[in-house]
Amino acid sequence: MTARTEVLPKTASAPAPASRYTRTAMALHWLIAIGIIVNIALALISESLPDDWVRPVIDTHKSIGITVLGLAILRLLWRATHRPPPLPAEFPAWEHKSAHLVHILLYVLIFAMPLSGWMHDSAWVAAATHPMSLFNVIPFPRLGFIMNLPPALKEHLHTLFGTIHTSLAYVIYVLVGLHVAGALKHEWIDRKSVIRRMLP
Repeated sequence: MTARTEVLPKTASAPAPASRYTRTAMALHWLIAIGIIVNIALALISESLPDDWVRPVIDTHKSIGITVLGLAILRLLWRATHRPPPLPAEFPAWEHKSAHLVHILLYVLIFAMPLSGWMHDSAWVAAATHPMSLFNVIPFPRLGFIMNLPPALKEHLHTLFGTIHTSLAYVIYVLVGLHVAGALKHEWIDRKSVIRRMLP
């Protein structure tokens, strides 16, 4: 007689968490990052440009800002339906919490920056005589509830929203710096790359 070997059923194991972001998340991340960097550069050089260059540069700055806002909406929707890869478990708890906090603040700023700029532009007294369009191709509306306000109030709001927009820019400089510094620390000091999770 031959011995019968009993085959035990295999137990289903939980799938391992993804180690990298999806390609869509990568594309949105880098497009937003490039847009922010280019817009920072345009804002910094605009005041030193010849007069006939200033308006095209500012219009490009607005177009990039609105594009970043649209990409940020897509990124948030994608993240809500696609869980990002976790940080390595061996990282201390404070790094997990600080990374999470910086990510949340960056998301808030990525929305607040273009929205405050859009409100600032909508309160511009000459807005009606200078229609806005995305990269001089697609007409884009200003915020009517701001444009239709009395001129004196619009002038005040234009200054207020401009101050908010500029202040938020300084905050995003700090957050982007922290974000990059954290990624480089993990790459060069901890030898636990997190940058590769966002690279194809």
